[in-house]
Amino acid sequence: MRSGRLHAPYADLAQQGHAARLGMWVVIASEILLFSALFALYAGYRMAEPDVIRAGARRTSLGLGTTMTYILVTSSFFVAMGVAALRRGVRRACVAWLLAAAASGVVFLGLKATEYHEHLAHGLAPGSHFAAADPTGGGLGLFFALYYVATGLHALHVLAGVIVLAILALGVWRGRWDAAYTAPVELGGLYWHLVDAIWLFLWPLFYLLR
Repeated sequence: MRSGRLHAPYADLAQQGHAARLGMWVVIASEILLFSALFALYAGYRMAEPDVIRAGARRTSLGLGTTMTYILVTSSFFVAMGVAALRRGVRRACVAWLLAAAASGVVFLGLKATEYHEHLAHGLAPGSHFAAADPTGGGLGLFFALYYVATGLHALHVLAGVIVLAILALGVWRGRWDAAYTAPVELGGLYWHLVDAIWLFLWPLFYLLR
């Protein structure tokens, strides 16, 4: 008899988990390619206009950026603890850790929205809406266009990750996943670690290189 968590065409949970892990690594590879293109664009821009990059980074909030970094790194620890708890068969602890990670993601998004609001209030809007004083002769507008694209795309990934973590926590609470089959929670955690790792590149590029 097939388990309710086992789906066709897989013969057992081990085979299904292996296929899921392979699929997740394909997703991660595609995400890395996507953000690598943005990083390459940033690198080219920095080589051409290093003074503009430094001037733009000085207009971002180092305090908020660093706080958001600590929040995401801590949330990755929460996820790792959740996976470890599920492997030990402690479902309630797993749920608590996953919800803590999801809550951290919500706090991150709130801080990012606060930062966006501050930028917009000072005229640091993307594209043709840029209205702040620009001593670089137009370079700041390009910097913030790249900033909004990169950090906004990352924020969407954080939002997706929060939803995934909440769904996983609910599934563990209902007994859908346990120590006998941890692959979905492991892969959700792997996605969250990817989101965290991407921010660890964005943080120095847009906040520290000033």
